[in-house]
Amino acid sequence: MTVPVDRMSTALAPFVTTLDAYDLGPGSVGVHRGLPSSTVSITIPEEDSLEIAWVGRPGSRTRLRAVVAGLHLSAAELRQEGCTRGVWVTLSPLGASALLGLPAATLAGHIADLADVVPAMADLPERLAACRSWPQRRALVEHSLLTGLARHGARANDDELRATLAVLSGTTRVQEAAQLLGRSRRHLGSMVRAEFGVTPKEYQRLVRFEAARGRLVAAAGAGEVALAAVAAASGFADQAHFTREWRALTGCTPTEWLRAEGLTVQSMSAGDRPPGPS
Repeated sequence: MTVPVDRMSTALAPFVTTLDAYDLGPGSVGVHRGLPSSTVSITIPEEDSLEIAWVGRPGSRTRLRAVVAGLHLSAAELRQEGCTRGVWVTLSPLGASALLGLPAATLAGHIADLADVVPAMADLPERLAACRSWPQRRALVEHSLLTGLARHGARANDDELRATLAVLSGTTRVQEAAQLLGRSRRHLGSMVRAEFGVTPKEYQRLVRFEAARGRLVAAAGAGEVALAAVAAASGFADQAHFTREWRALTGCTPTEWLRAEGLTVQSMSAGDRPPGPS
């Protein structure tokens, strides 16, 4: 359940993109593939801890009570035993500094325990576990984030950085973004890497991937998945280009991901069907 902006504190709205209750599904073990993202995420299981590993990176598996992940271009597998529910928060890149007290660049490409990243939030998982309802959990998370905002707050250059991200999101070429912002490509690259831990091109890649993911989920929800149409609407040269990019970032094809997420695929191209009986 995503919390609408009008139900969230106005002060948090510029920094919090989602505040959800999640459930990884029935059974004693829930598994979820966390996809590449242009946001900073916080995942807090209701009980016990969360096992997480980067897909395709042997030896990266670790167990954390609550997980903070920065902007990343790789997929991660999350496993939760017993109770498979929890709270999931995503922050805009600027939210890392304003709410957690450290720039997004510090977290980029990494996963860490919430207690190590924000010691003041070390007891948040236990306090959430004691809550009896989702409204209570939501209120507790909002209060914790507001406390962080009061402690750290927005920075003087946040408006400039927000404008930079908006221009990068609205363009496909870094040179075009630099021209619109009135900066050199080199200066733009240095600033974006220093603040967010990714290059301007990598940020544009993440934004395009997330837009494609949204269109893919919407198409699956409508009962029709035309990968060629999703690819074209998302700026890919063709369906093959889209599928290659999706596999490179997630370790699976779009259709494999939809099936793993439990989304029904009513229509797909023959080239994307897995081998074997239908």
